[in-house]
Amino acid sequence: MKILYYIVYGLWYMLSLLPLRVHYVLSDVIFLLLYHILGYRKKVVRTNLRTSFPEKSQEELKQIERDFYHFFCDYMVESVKMMTISEQEMRRRMVFKNMEAIDNILAEGQSIALYLGHYCNWEWVTSLPLWLPANIQPGQIYHPIENRLTDQLFLRARQHFNSLCIPMHDTLRRLLEFTKSNRPMIIGYISDQKPHWVNIHHWVDFLNHDTPVLTGTERIVRKLNHAAFYVDVRRTRRGYYEAELKLITRHPQQMHEFEITDIYYQMLEKTIRRAPAYWLWSHDRWKRTREEFNERFEVVNGKVREKSSSAS
Repeated sequence: MKILYYIVYGLWYMLSLLPLRVHYVLSDVIFLLLYHILGYRKKVVRTNLRTSFPEKSQEELKQIERDFYHFFCDYMVESVKMMTISEQEMRRRMVFKNMEAIDNILAEGQSIALYLGHYCNWEWVTSLPLWLPANIQPGQIYHPIENRLTDQLFLRARQHFNSLCIPMHDTLRRLLEFTKSNRPMIIGYISDQKPHWVNIHHWVDFLNHDTPVLTGTERIVRKLNHAAFYVDVRRTRRGYYEAELKLITRHPQQMHEFEITDIYYQMLEKTIRRAPAYWLWSHDRWKRTREEFNERFEVVNGKVREKSSSAS
């Protein structure tokens, strides 16, 4: 296992040393392979686009589809480049805006939660520590990849700029440790994933779908009284992004239940509608429906449980 890891790591490392202009040539080749030859998840992408934008013509949807695959291939090579990209180059290519508000809140001792989606290059958002004071603990919550080799490689890349990766199952324990140390933290949560059946407690109207959503981020934010921000990312040109940090609330405990989650999804939808090609359309986001949930599950004392042993 270790030998295989070092072989793959060495290949990834050497490939990442190539200039980004070379990576984008590789991206164009990968696009031809994924889109025209393999048709990677085309059915899912087309269904998601068609049901999300019923008002758009077939020509418009086709253009978004092509643009998505082009971007997705860029995302892959940019993620490889992240292994060795310099701090100076990353600061040019991923610019964070409204950092004054972030710095002021952190200086007052309040920690911050960042809501973001699978939009633009979410991996490059891990370069945020380059814009923060040294006394701040940066990090992001992540779902460990089942393949340990792949997981270790991505961890090395994601922590290139000293942003700590915290496994999802260990989130609250680790954040409580930082809270006890009185060290302000800023933690990123990619919160647009599809929840497991037993974790469905709330639904939102999102991109023309009745959508089950994760609410764990909001529960943590409310429990720890973290200020909540939305990361609104724009792709200004190929290989360049701007991420504006927009305040949702500094007082989460004063918000109604699920209100923060609702606001996040409203902001995310606005971002996606502005430039649809940069969201992760290949994810089967709406596989779980409210009708199936009501048929197979019930909520008892705030907990979701199966109605019969046949449910899976």
